[in-house]
Amino acid sequence: MRTIVAAVQRAAGTPNGMLALHEPVFAGNEIAYLEQCIKSTFVSSVGKFVDRFEEMLGEVTGAKRAIAVVNGTAALHACFRLAGVEPGDEVISPALTFIATTNAIAYCGASPHFVDSSFKTLGMDAQALGARLDAIAQRSPGGTTNRETGRRIAAIAPMHTFGHPVDMDEIVAIARHWDTPVIEDAAESLGSTYKGHAVGSQARLAALSFNGNKIVTTGGGGAILTNDEELGRRAKHITTTAKLPHKWAFVHDEIGFNYRLPNLNAALGCAQLEQLDGFLASKRRLAAAYDHAFAGVPGVVFAREPEGTTSNYWLNAILLDETHAGLRDEVLSALNDSGYGARPTWTLMHRLPMFAACPRGDLRVAESIESRLINLPSSASIQARND
Repeated sequence: MRTIVAAVQRAAGTPNGMLALHEPVFAGNEIAYLEQCIKSTFVSSVGKFVDRFEEMLGEVTGAKRAIAVVNGTAALHACFRLAGVEPGDEVISPALTFIATTNAIAYCGASPHFVDSSFKTLGMDAQALGARLDAIAQRSPGGTTNRETGRRIAAIAPMHTFGHPVDMDEIVAIARHWDTPVIEDAAESLGSTYKGHAVGSQARLAALSFNGNKIVTTGGGGAILTNDEELGRRAKHITTTAKLPHKWAFVHDEIGFNYRLPNLNAALGCAQLEQLDGFLASKRRLAAAYDHAFAGVPGVVFAREPEGTTSNYWLNAILLDETHAGLRDEVLSALNDSGYGARPTWTLMHRLPMFAACPRGDLRVAESIESRLINLPSSASIQARND
């Protein structure tokens, strides 16, 4: 434990109080834009900052359309609805994910179907996905179905864990083989790239999050990304209560959702996006410092970005050797007692009572990662050291 604490200290310095796992940095035009927004009186869902924020997201990600919404979970829910996920369907997703992915599937009345993760990416394992579909999937007139449950497999939802991109080419190829859409949970990966392309920019639909602990924050917020103009129009429509444009009449043509991002939050987001390049550079310096600090520590591996990708290193992580998995909680205690806000990864989804009966494949890698992974303080404000 002492060697691990010492390595974190070498990379992140000695904390003055508790060094948070991830906290926002407000060093730009946040106050000025918020003041402008308040003086305009347009603080709710209509205003110039919402439009500007969506335009800036399109520029940053390369997506043709970006639709700002109230949080990342709302973005995911809308993506699944737009992809046609219906009650009684199944959606393939990783067991190792934040609960928002799985909750959004359940909001559609569908069931998550869990597959394993990869040690290389910490996200959905393409080989495990292919093997699972080969074992249980069949083509039918209504689409691909699970022969064991009889339910339609409506979508595949990989999540880019801690900002590390998954193997999208292979996952998309498998999805195409089974004629199933891919919805990217890119909540943690703004600024990450896969083979030179911004994560989320190549998918039919993708979701971002701007929670207070993300690399860019709007306080609470999210966005839907798509390159399909019609899907973009539909996304805007259903997330703004499905109201038809009119000077005064309130006519809604379908069940919609009040998922609009307030202008006040968008003002904060515009100021944050202006600083994204600096945040990314700072976080990559910190990741390099952690990598260097842990290079000589036995029994520990630093989680590096997968080959062919650029990670935003939203959360830096170490993996204890399997022989040391039983020490995870002791290491967490030692780090927190020393002022470093370290955390484990999420409880695997199939271990939660509401999802325990959901279909799943072999999850041995996800279970191994869960037992051994520790997230380290990762804020862009941390001054990286290379002692």
